[in-house]
This record gives sequence, structure tokens and C-alpha cells, in this order.
Amino acid sequence: MVKLLVFLGNPGKLYANTRHNAGWMLADKAFPEATWQQKFHAKLSLQEGRKLLKPQTYMNESGIAVRACCDFFQIETNELIVVHDDLEIPYGTIKLQMGGGLQGHNGLRSIKEHLNSAEFMRLRIGLGRPQRGNIASFVLSPFSKDEIPWLPSILTKAETLLQDSFISLPVTESVF
Repeated sequence: MVKLLVFLGNPGKLYANTRHNAGWMLADKAFPEATWQQKFHAKLSLQEGRKLLKPQTYMNESGIAVRACCDFFQIETNELIVVHDDLEIPYGTIKLQMGGGLQGHNGLRSIKEHLNSAEFMRLRIGLGRPQRGNIASFVLSPFSKDEIPWLPSILTKAETLLQDSFISLPVTESVF
């Protein structure tokens, strides 16, 4: 049973609408009435029998908040879903799966290091790889004019998968 939903992103206005904050965007869409309190180096909300967590430590240190929350509420690794952006799947694709590789994602790496396991569910929101340029600049930049019109549909599809997170894994959906 899923007890904790972790939404990855970076704090501050500078990062608010960037690709790396796709997890936070989904949290705001799926739980618009959530009341957030500061706890565990994160924003925490109790919703619909689940705990919601937005680490405030920046992406590279997300595991600090996740570990503190899991320890406090005695949540096992297999009882959480981490929602994050993903360069390895095309833009418009959402994938729900158990475990898997880190694909160079520093937020996932931090969570794995702090939990001593990568066996947690992931809701991957596809960004696709940039054709050229620096990866860090790409994920820390806003969505392009061509991507923005599709973002509401992508987040709606991701919200549906999140709400149905008790379904069999893996699941891949695409907006296109």
C-alpha cells in the first residue's frame, strides 16, 4: 500500500516553472487544496490517507527529507512513490514502475543513498533528451513554447496514474 508520495523539485521562484519541477507541478495539480507544513526539510501534507512530501533541500539532497519522513512515520521503501522528471523517456510519456535504474537523476540517487535501496515506485514524467546543449541547463530551464500547450494534458494523465497507483506495474501512458 502506498503511504507516501514524494514530489521532486527545487525550491524558489527561479525554478518554479522549470522541467526539473515537473514533480511539484503534479503535486499542485493533483492536490490543489493541500495544506503544507514545514517538516523534515520539506513541505508535508496529509491528504486522503497518504502523506505528501515536497523536499526543500534542492534536488541533489532530496534523500535527506525522504529518509527523515520515512523514519518518523515508519514507512518502508516499497510504500512510497517518487514523482520526478525523466530525460530517458519522450516528452508526453508517463511511466509508473517499481524500481529501476537511476538514469543519472541526482534526486533519485540521493533517495537511493539515504534509503539504502532503489526499490521504490516511480512515476516518471518524460522530458526527452535535448538534441544539444547542457543537460543541467535543459532541466533547469522552463518548458518551451511548443511544450507548454501539452503540459496540462501530460499532468492530467500523470494525475490519473497517481490516483490509480494501486494498479499492476509497470504502466506507460503517452499523451501523443
